[in-house]
Parts: sequence; C-alpha cells; structure tokens
Amino acid sequence: MSRVSINQNFIIIALRNAETSRGNKITDILNNLKLIPYIFIILVLTSCQGRGTSTITETPTSGNIKILADESFQPVIEAEVNVFTSLYNNASITPVFKPEVDVVNEFMNDSAKVMVTSRKLTDDQVKWLRDTLIIARTTTFAFDALALVINRENIDTMLKYDEVRKIFTGEIKSWKEINKRSGLDEIRVIFDNPKSGNVRYFRERFDLSPQLPSNFYAVKTNSEVIAFVEKNKDALGIVSVNWISDKDDSTSQSFNKRINVVAVSQPYLEEDAYYRPKPGNIYDKSYPFVREIFLISRETFSGLGSGFINWACAEQGQRIVLKSGLLPATMPIRLVQIRH
Repeated sequence: MSRVSINQNFIIIALRNAETSRGNKITDILNNLKLIPYIFIILVLTSCQGRGTSTITETPTSGNIKILADESFQPVIEAEVNVFTSLYNNASITPVFKPEVDVVNEFMNDSAKVMVTSRKLTDDQVKWLRDTLIIARTTTFAFDALALVINRENIDTMLKYDEVRKIFTGEIKSWKEINKRSGLDEIRVIFDNPKSGNVRYFRERFDLSPQLPSNFYAVKTNSEVIAFVEKNKDALGIVSVNWISDKDDSTSQSFNKRINVVAVSQPYLEEDAYYRPKPGNIYDKSYPFVREIFLISRETFSGLGSGFINWACAEQGQRIVLKSGLLPATMPIRLVQIRH
C-alpha cells in the first residue's frame, strides 16, 4: 500500500473515532484533540509529496515548441533556430513555414505561441486576444528588403523607382517601354504566393487594386520564384533579400549566381543613383523597398518562445541577421565606406 493510501486511511480512522455516543462526548472530543497534530503532519507530508512529482516541462532554454514563420524568412529563421538549439541541447524548436495569411490565421487559432511576419497584428486581432486574456507581445527583430531579380541575360539591371511603380500598376508591361534596345517584350512579374507578405507589401506601397495586372503570376515559394527567373529571360521576380545574401550558405550563393539583382533609384529623385538591397542601403533606406520583420508571442509565461525571441534579439541572434543580408533591429551597426 502506498504512503498516500496509508495516510488517508489513518485520517479516516481518526475521524471515525469522533463518532461516539453522546454520553462520552466530552471524553471523545479531548481524545480526538490529541490526534490533531498528527493529522496536520500527515496532511503536510502528503501535500509535499504531491508537489514533488510535478515537473516544469518548459523554460526559456528548454522544452519543445513550434513557431510559425512567413516562408519569405525561411533562411534566416532556420539559421537562428539551428544555432539556438545547438547552444541549448534541451531546447527543441520546429519552425513551420507558410504564406503570411496562413501564419497569422493559425497563430490566432493558437496553433503556435510565436510567429514571424512582416506585419503587426491588427487592432481587432489584438483586442480579440486581449478578450481571451492573451497579451500579444511584438518585437522588431530585423529589417528586410524585397529584392527585384531578373534573368542573367537581361541587360536592364537598373530601374527607376517610378518605372517599378508603373510595372506594378500595369502602366508598363514591356521591357521595350523601359529600354528600346531590349530584346525582350512582355514583363512577367513573378511572386511567391497570393497570400504572401511580399505581394501584400507592394499592394500597400503602390495602393494597388485587389486585381493585379494580367502579367502577374504566382508560384509557391521564394525558391520557385528564383528558379522561374533563371529559366525565363522576360521575368521579374520578387524575393526577400535573405534568400540571396548569405555568403556562407551554399544555397543562397547558388541562387545569387543564377540571377541578377536589380538596383533601384530613390523615389521621385532626379539624381542618377541606383541602390541594391544591401544592409547599408537598408539602414539609410536609400534602397526603397524596406520592411520590418516582427517576432510576435502570445505566451502567458516565460517559456521557450520568449527565450528564443530574447536570444534572437540579443548579440548572437543579431549577428546571424547581419550575416543573412538583413539589417539588425536591436544591435547598432557601423557603416564603412570603401573607396576604389
């Protein structure tokens, strides 16, 4: 018989002794009062034993969670997770990559405690969570740039900001409208997914109608955008710059060798200056298509999700951001001008 069972039986016997006849009431009460200290000790021991069997299954550096992330940020988030879990052996983080719309919807349905997106929750979403006693915490993790990529044989590697705008509004549909010497005709704009944050960014930037021009085509992922551009001379692709910027990542460098990255002028300036999506140009926004990346948590305690966010926004995590071609959000950077 277990210790808990013996303790319970002892208490039951002690209480049964209290059920005596009225004639011996005073004597029985006095006798039972002597048992109170022993009953109290048994209750304390039983309580302590119960507490000892419960264990904490998650801390800021241990546990098992999944996080939802926009597929656009797969390279940098995979790098962050790999380094974090190699440092903390008791931590297991599974990143799930999906289009932005699906990421947000699943986060709101409590499919994961942390998500990575390029948009904040709306006021209605924040209120809905608050009504269910959940406080969403949003942290700016990095600054990203949306790169425009073209085929290696396309000679138009520099575009004016207004030309890009007119391509997205449908006012320009041919490469010959940009450069009469171009041997290409229709511009096919390729993006990753109708539900992605990439196309949403340009919808909002250029105030586009829900119906995109007829020469816009969706594939599924950023890697598929690069593959399409590589094989089609007339294509103009949209990808997050972290897919093509990590010099130590073989996949990133393979992508970078297969396409060209377009340099874009600043909005509404006449100067003949064009900028590519590099960290220095993201920092001063000389490259025009820059956006924030947010880590958003709905944890109600300081668990593994909070630990990962804190680490990713500290020095080690921010060095990975910089290595991925993005701009760190919480670590100061030093710009160095190299003169040739």
